[in-house]
Amino acid sequence: MAAKIRKGDKVVVLTGRDKGRSGEVFEVRPDAGTALVRGINMVKRHQKQTQAQEGGIISKEAPIQLSNIAYVGKDGKPTRVGFKILADGKKVRVAKSSGAEIDG
Repeated sequence: MAAKIRKGDKVVVLTGRDKGRSGEVFEVRPDAGTALVRGINMVKRHQKQTQAQEGGIISKEAPIQLSNIAYVGKDGKPTRVGFKILADGKKVRVAKSSGAEIDG
């Protein structure tokens, strides 16, 4: 199935601790049905020191379920995403609320 949320999309969180906050998707994990959103769902991890990385307590993004985030349309409001087949046979994503095509 084609991805409704993709890397680079601006999304808003619908439920949970970060409800109402928005950010940019920087990784999507389709098999797990999750995504990583910059600055959202931050957790603290105890990191052991290595040659490449300093040790200590670091903050990093944890995965968030795709069902708990929504694409933000051009009007700045969350919207569902659908698909439309163009006349030339190309499949594009469409914002359900406005009907506008989504670049990407």
